[in-house]
Amino acid sequence: MGSIPSYRGLVRLRETRGRMGKVEGVKGYSMNGNGKRAAKAPALLILASFIIVVAGMKAASSLLVPFFLAVFIAVICAPPMFWLQRKGVPKIVALALILVAILLVGLLFGALIGPSLNHFLSSLPGYQEQLSTHIAALISWLREKGVNIPAKEVPLTFNPGWVMGLAGGIFSALSSVLTNAFLILLTVVFILLEAADFPKKLQAVLKIPERSLSTIEKFSQSAKRYLVIKTLLSSAVGLVIWLWLLILGVDYPVLWGTLSFLLNYVPNIGAIIAALPVALLALVQLGVGSALLTVLGFVVVHIVVGNIIEPKLTGKGLSLSTLVVFLSMVFWGWVLGPIGMILSVPMTSLVKIALESYEETRGLAIMLGSGTELEWIKGLRQRKK
Repeated sequence: MGSIPSYRGLVRLRETRGRMGKVEGVKGYSMNGNGKRAAKAPALLILASFIIVVAGMKAASSLLVPFFLAVFIAVICAPPMFWLQRKGVPKIVALALILVAILLVGLLFGALIGPSLNHFLSSLPGYQEQLSTHIAALISWLREKGVNIPAKEVPLTFNPGWVMGLAGGIFSALSSVLTNAFLILLTVVFILLEAADFPKKLQAVLKIPERSLSTIEKFSQSAKRYLVIKTLLSSAVGLVIWLWLLILGVDYPVLWGTLSFLLNYVPNIGAIIAALPVALLALVQLGVGSALLTVLGFVVVHIVVGNIIEPKLTGKGLSLSTLVVFLSMVFWGWVLGPIGMILSVPMTSLVKIALESYEETRGLAIMLGSGTELEWIKGLRQRKK
């Protein structure tokens, strides 16, 4: 029989095993204290990196906004440029034609918007004062009917003048960004020149080029199709709103048509933001009846375009959750300013398209989508069966 170990020997053996277990726990991310800290380190590192990146983007917003606008314009202009090349037009000539078209649109935009914008910004304080007068008259009328409303608290809790100020802020930010038109146009030129050779570079770099390029090509085609369709529909919305306000006699119809065009990129919420200042202006200028007709025109246009035409052209699979739209608009508006609000949904939609391109991340794309997307996915699965 072997000798029985002493009490001290058992204690030493237990302490030795405990130290070995702790060391192994650190290496294997076990459930001890050190293991937990080691497992949490990557999450904290990612969070810290995200905060640093967002802070850097906010600090460099004056440089990033023109760049994002250039990418946005380049993605829209790429399909017609490639179409011209397929028809036999040389690359340089096709690029020159696209640039001439961009310049003509920009000059037309500036000629139509510039005078109205300057006049509206100078008249903005007067409109806000008239709105305050209407609100005071409404409070007095409600008091006569027996409704007790504290007059001092209403301007603090309900101030419709800020809506007009928001519209003015969006136009001011847009005009300040357009002062970098040369930088934006130069960036568009380089992006379009690089776009044709980019797949060849990826094919030389990637380990499995066939699989990766097919996924990238799918994402690229979906992104370009979405942005082109969205831009055409937004242009149609802006044109119809301009004609409707011109018929009603509301001031600055071109300005409000442009605002509707820009905010149509933001589904649901954008239509409300675009309609509020126009309705308030119609109320001040023409009365309650014209304000109601203005709201009716916005409702009809956005129901027809947003709920009938757009889903048929883009597909329900590209719809975003209203909560995601709101959060992305708030986040990108805080980071990049008013232009970030307009670009927030296109950027989020591109992220969703990219997530849908890979089987591993398709679940995240579904989480970003709206509830109607689930029925669309079920229909696709039934067709495959």
